[in-house]
Amino acid sequence: MNKSNRTYVRIAVLGVLLVALVFALYSSFVKDPGAVKVGSDAPNFSLEQLNGPELTLESLKGKGVILNFWGTWCEPCKKEMPALQKQYTKFKDKGLVVLGVNIGESPVAVDPFVKQFGIDFPILLDRQSEITKLYRIGPIPTTFFIDPDGEVKEVFIGQLDEAMIESKITKILP
Repeated sequence: MNKSNRTYVRIAVLGVLLVALVFALYSSFVKDPGAVKVGSDAPNFSLEQLNGPELTLESLKGKGVILNFWGTWCEPCKKEMPALQKQYTKFKDKGLVVLGVNIGESPVAVDPFVKQFGIDFPILLDRQSEITKLYRIGPIPTTFFIDPDGEVKEVFIGQLDEAMIESKITKILP
């Protein structure tokens, strides 16, 4: 292969790499069209509770719901759990339900975590990640704020603090 042919091959390879890079960046910044969005109804589901019977989202109509997807290995999740627990304690008598959806872990991993943080809101086990896929969860923690009619009022990706949670709760309380 002569010098000019190698140059063309290199340019072609760089072009293909550039196209792949642009596609990857575009894909990561464009929202998933099937994702649960603000203004849409939260998809119903049924999941086993860590220490209780199965729970359906539909059974909570009439209440404000915080739906939080998390994992025991997730550092931001660990940091926001005390804030979720405090706000749950503060607002549960006013019609707030917090649901912690653990992604893909067994009760053996989840139970010590729940005890460590003194969590008394329902913890749901999404062992097969079916609900995680239904809601198209990427990074965690991801939290959905759902009003009493079942409409998603806000979706927040990342760690929440108490003030942020409280300001969002006011939009979903019955």
